[in-house]
Amino acid sequence: MGNKQHIPPDNPVTYGSVCSGIEAVTVAWHPLGWKPSWFSEIEPFPCAVLAHHWPSVPNLGDMTQIAARIQSGSIPAPDILVGGTPCQAFSLSGKRQGLKDPRGQLTLAFVQLADQIDKTRQEQGEQPSIIVWENVTGVLNSHDNAFGYFLGALAGERRPLQPAGKRWTNAGAVSGPSRTVVWRTLNAEFFGVPQSRKRVFVMASARQEFDPGAILFEFPTVPPRTENYYGTQKKSASSAHSGIEREFHRYCFDAIPDNAGTLIAGYDGTGGQDMLMRGGLIVEQHPRLRVRRLTPTECERLQGFPTGYTDIPWHNSSPGHRYKAIGNSMPVPVMKWIGERIQEALKGV
Repeated sequence: MGNKQHIPPDNPVTYGSVCSGIEAVTVAWHPLGWKPSWFSEIEPFPCAVLAHHWPSVPNLGDMTQIAARIQSGSIPAPDILVGGTPCQAFSLSGKRQGLKDPRGQLTLAFVQLADQIDKTRQEQGEQPSIIVWENVTGVLNSHDNAFGYFLGALAGERRPLQPAGKRWTNAGAVSGPSRTVVWRTLNAEFFGVPQSRKRVFVMASARQEFDPGAILFEFPTVPPRTENYYGTQKKSASSAHSGIEREFHRYCFDAIPDNAGTLIAGYDGTGGQDMLMRGGLIVEQHPRLRVRRLTPTECERLQGFPTGYTDIPWHNSSPGHRYKAIGNSMPVPVMKWIGERIQEALKGV
């Protein structure tokens, strides 16, 4: 698959992945020497990708059956539970049915699995697991407070938690009887990915001397740089803002939406376009400009996968299954960043 060779540690970190998709997690964490205990995926094409690249890792299929198998001792309770339960229940493309959608119910099944893993690990005299979960930002303001149910269940509260305002903030932390839980919205464009792709990442654990917040949150070590600019706006806007006589082009956009369709991108041009104020700068936008469809290979690169990762033997030559699988995946560089920070934290425990 093209990953660099590495020497596994004597006691490698183990993880179980649910709603595995095409395993951005393993692409990101394989260089760390971590070992996947099992995958859980039911869609035919992603299953084929997993079998092609990771044939020695068992794919358990239905994630709702895994807790019972861990309880029986037929499969291991790993150090880390990671997954992104189906986002369509909370995204615009999925009509945002939340917990009413069977796919949304898998979010609560994820918590049940985490609880069983921790129970089994406690019986075996091992530290509690580390939990990593990912979803679309729509989960922060679903009409049924799905995120509050999820946070409350992870923390061990009997009732769902409530946001301070109309929606959950983009970052925060709660602590309950079972675990400390933190969350943060991360944008893949700040991890070397040429697309704007915001996702909510949640980390939780009851492990001693392990702080999930130290993984997701960063604290500045250098004062922010500030500069003063002077100039004149090239074009007027609805509100008065100072600007500079310079054009700023923004080419980052959500190139692989959850509901793959025709892509719309911003571009520079002449007058008549809408004006958007962002950070005191005027950004020109052309919402009417249509761009060509990205190729599957380009989509792989935009998500941080090796070129040709999803180009496997398959009975259907249409690229649609590749687009869908890549679009549903997590960005590899973001998972790599999270994995590296977990690894550093575990060294100090």
